Amino acid sequence: MSADCCGQGATFEGLSPDYKRRLWLVIAINASMFLVEMAAGALAGSQALQADALDFLGDATTYGISLVVIGASIQIRARAAILKALSLTAMALWVLGSTAYHVLILGVPRAEVMGLIGILALAANATSVLILMRYKDGDANVRSVWLCSRNDAIGNVAVMFAALAVWGTATKWPDLLVAAIMAGLFLNSSIQILRQSFRELRETRLLPAE
Repeated sequence: MSADCCGQGATFEGLSPDYKRRLWLVIAINASMFLVEMAAGALAGSQALQADALDFLGDATTYGISLVVIGASIQIRARAAILKALSLTAMALWVLGSTAYHVLILGVPRAEVMGLIGILALAANATSVLILMRYKDGDANVRSVWLCSRNDAIGNVAVMFAALAVWGTATKWPDLLVAAIMAGLFLNSSIQILRQSFRELRETRLLPAE
């Protein structure tokens, strides 16, 4: 999952049929993986898997919003990016709250399920990254897609490490730690998107009227 443009000069705004086709493809990949990981997370009792599943849902939503606002005014695109940033914040808070609750529950996640789904998710993320690699830079709307892509790659590697640590220690703490780290990653991405969105909105106000 990525979103930047390649180019110099004017900021890439997503106005490309090729970019739109790639977004549709990764929407399908992310929506499918959300369903798979949520079910697997419940089966394994893994907070890290469920946190990563939410990341897939967030990506699918982000790509959908990105498609809708392509070609709209910069104000609309920047505000859409703000909405996506707020959704990342909401996911981070859900993960943190769910993790805190899970600390009070006995039971160790099933490491074998975590590892298997982690490999599948990593393959899905790697495929999506390759699909959108050409479009890494751009406005806040495009940039938000790239940050979600980066979250996926980091998140899936982290889940696999958590699975190994859970298997090696026979405790739930590695799983909970990874879930907390991923929540922090969501918040960091949200802050970056908000900063760029507000900067773009300020710049439009400074432009002379035509």
